[in-house]
Amino acid sequence: MIPYIERTRNWYLALGYANPYRWAHFDEVPFTPLRRPLADCTVALVTTAAPYQPGKGPQGPGAPYNAAAKFFEPYSGDTSVDHDLRISHVAVDRRHANLEDSNCWFPLPLLRERVKLARRFHGAPTNRSQRHTLEVDAPLIVQRCQEDGADAAVLVPNCPVCHQTVSLIARELERAGIATVIVGAAKDIVEHVGVPRFLFSDFPLGNACGKPFDRESQAQTLDLALRLLQEATPPRTTWQSPQRWSGSDEWKLDYCNPERATPAELAAARAEFDAAKAVASTIPRNLR
Repeated sequence: MIPYIERTRNWYLALGYANPYRWAHFDEVPFTPLRRPLADCTVALVTTAAPYQPGKGPQGPGAPYNAAAKFFEPYSGDTSVDHDLRISHVAVDRRHANLEDSNCWFPLPLLRERVKLARRFHGAPTNRSQRHTLEVDAPLIVQRCQEDGADAAVLVPNCPVCHQTVSLIARELERAGIATVIVGAAKDIVEHVGVPRFLFSDFPLGNACGKPFDRESQAQTLDLALRLLQEATPPRTTWQSPQRWSGSDEWKLDYCNPERATPAELAAARAEFDAAKAVASTIPRNLR
């Protein structure tokens, strides 16, 4: 397991930012048991992936961090059709994750085969402001899930802050009587926030829903998440996928690790981050 809280703290200190981010944490965790068999439930899907926006720069495989492609308000989409959602806007593991197969981060087609889906899925903005997530974004997503008659929700984050975002939203969905399960790769962040159910995939950020172009891996991951949704009894229930990303765990040493970065790489990362902040500064403050 990669210690993302520690890694990101050390990384941003190495880039020259003096105030480490304070992650959300709660002792109390709301919990809503699934009230009927899963086959009789309506299931919502919450994602942090962004719709592809032509004209907003590179957003596909190999694309750098692209703040221009980020979204700042919750959006919803029709679950009866497929969508082109990408994750070039977030701090996923670009060195080791595969960004070609969207089923690794947006399991809509496979979920459509397994459950009765709510009529809409929902996009949750990756917002560093915990207050904005709790007071603005989460209530909107809860309202939309209620409008669609959702009994349960599957939430899939990608970057470190995404994991906090969906954890906060899952907590509010549970308070509203909607059972949730998060499928993610940043175990320490999700458990630090405190959620009812979490399926941990020890995979690179961005590939939590299975190995790329490996339908069996993706099906096993989703089926395990749906089992967890049904079988968990206490809150803070974490299951770990038995799958391994590769024969070696060497890949875990690279993500946001200043000890494995050259001064030039650190300088480039700082410049990239500053550029992203400059783009974000053009967005109205009430949307950030």
